[in-house]
Amino acid sequence: MTTRLADIAAQAGVSEATVSRVLNGKPGVAATTRQSVLAALDVLGYERPVRLRQRSEGLVGLITPELENPIFPALAQVIGQALTRQGYTPVLATQTPGGSTEDELTEMLVDRGVAGIIYVSGLHADTTADMQRYDRLRAQGVPYVLVDGFSSKVQAPFISPDDRAAMSLAVTHLVSLGHQRIGLALGPKRFVPVQRKIEGFVRTMQDQLGLGAEAVETELVQHSLYTLEGGQAATTALIERNCTAVVCASDMMALGAIRAARQLGLDVPKDISVVGFDDSPLIAFTDPPLTTIRKPVPAMGQAAVRTLLEEIGGTPAPHSEFVFMPELVVRGSTASAPGDRGRS
Repeated sequence: MTTRLADIAAQAGVSEATVSRVLNGKPGVAATTRQSVLAALDVLGYERPVRLRQRSEGLVGLITPELENPIFPALAQVIGQALTRQGYTPVLATQTPGGSTEDELTEMLVDRGVAGIIYVSGLHADTTADMQRYDRLRAQGVPYVLVDGFSSKVQAPFISPDDRAAMSLAVTHLVSLGHQRIGLALGPKRFVPVQRKIEGFVRTMQDQLGLGAEAVETELVQHSLYTLEGGQAATTALIERNCTAVVCASDMMALGAIRAARQLGLDVPKDISVVGFDDSPLIAFTDPPLTTIRKPVPAMGQAAVRTLLEEIGGTPAPHSEFVFMPELVVRGSTASAPGDRGRS
């Protein structure tokens, strides 16, 4: 107990006696000081005494795709922490292959009386999906926010990274290293983020290298699955088309790209450069450490919560899209193009 008091006191910047008064519910402590002590408890991972726990304002549903891609747990953690800080209880509902569908998860959450729902990479990102499901949810009086994807047919707030700018950052980086045959490996074309990445990639290849749009999309864009195996298959096809660099639409795909290169006897980055997308947890520790486009997960997650809570509080957000700028993180998987190394 003494060690715990000392830890909390140091974290909160107060005396151990003050911490003791707060934990025991004694009077004579300023509200701001009391809040600092409670925040220190949370940061250090200690449970609050039952009498000091904030009563939940209600449940908020978070529907995500499968959690095998580490970017989704990372986003869920940011959203969950932000909701908890505001007094809400997050309920994570995950889609799995052969498991519950988005509609079934939505129905389950609505039946449990959630105050609102945040969708991550849901059907709102699929241009072939029926968007009326969101109108029906709105008619039931359930506020919601949509992350990663956009539809002009849905009257709701959207939270997105700037996928076009992300591709511009990746291609510009690779062109600066002397690469001219740059491939793009990404998921099925029906998804909005995929379409936007293609737009950004094609435009930057035109601007930087003077290539024709049709030639770029036909020869240098390869659709696959958002998995390690999908990245491997797409990269194998792009290497066969003489690409010296590959931009991948996720870090998982980029790991597959590195595997593809090695199976073909190529070295990354000596023979081929690879760029990922997301900057997922632990991706800096791969072999080689992955150059990637960092998705602004903390900012996006906090914005999703803030926007949803405004809706819950009776201030509906307009039908708009909040777009967050990604960042290029250069590590060890990119280097000068093979034929350009002497000049570099």
